[in-house]
Amino acid sequence: YAGSIEILNETETPAEDVTIEILEEDEDHQFFFTTTEGLTVSYSDKDENGNPIGQLNSLTTGGEGAGTIMITLLHEPNKSGTGVAGGDITKAGGETDIEVTFDVDVK
Repeated sequence: YAGSIEILNETETPAEDVTIEILEEDEDHQFFFTTTEGLTVSYSDKDENGNPIGQLNSLTTGGEGAGTIMITLLHEPNKSGTGVAGGDITKAGGETDIEVTFDVDVK
């Protein structure tokens, strides 16, 4: 499945599309995906230095089933840290801007 993330600040009227700011500062942001078994997320976009962003991504499933996906947006992660380009958040550092978990049901 192909995916894209849109971040809206709905406390403002009309809602502000924060995605624009994230992409303008792409070197300072990266989305990370923590999934349950059977779900895999891959990066489909890169910043100006060739490092992943994650605003565009792909989700691969292992078949039917239910699980969760937690999406975390880090500000100023260490994109050159071991495994960070592959999505390892444990070596990324930085500050959490957003963290949300979604239920996933593949049929």
